[in-house]
Amino acid sequence: MRVIGGSLGGRTLAAPRGRATRPTSDRVREAVFSILGDMSGLAVLDLYAGSGALAIEALSRGAAQATLVDCAPTAIATIRRNLAALGLEAVVRREDARAFLRTASRSAPHYDLVFLDPPYRHTSELGVELSNALAPMLAPVARVVAESDRRAPLRLDLPLLDERRYGDTLILIHGPR
Repeated sequence: MRVIGGSLGGRTLAAPRGRATRPTSDRVREAVFSILGDMSGLAVLDLYAGSGALAIEALSRGAAQATLVDCAPTAIATIRRNLAALGLEAVVRREDARAFLRTASRSAPHYDLVFLDPPYRHTSELGVELSNALAPMLAPVARVVAESDRRAPLRLDLPLLDERRYGDTLILIHGPR
């Protein structure tokens, strides 16, 4: 796994060991960032961050700040290792994504770009809850990128801007309400 583009393009990323984390493939990341375009100055939230590859890719391409959230200790250790190896700074939180959203919504941060890549087995139960929790935290022109298995899509109650399939991976890009 590697950083695809930007100032850190070509640098290697570690992935958490075991089968609990499923990193977004280089091919899918490259396609997503091609669709998203310019990252300059964006505030990024990466929920279910895993290796941190999506937020790290955004930072490499000019995002101003990133918050990475995951509840798995191995994922958090890997994210911190990747950030340190690349000389990047970001907020890293070991917390359940839903708990993070409940807490963060009170301080009302605004994010320009949100990545959601929950465990595929939980996608059917998360759509409405994530939509409601994210809505007040989205900047006026924010985009939410949801990754899921095409057979069990993560359906958000947010306007759908784009939909792409890459093998069994489904990418849905939403905008704010």
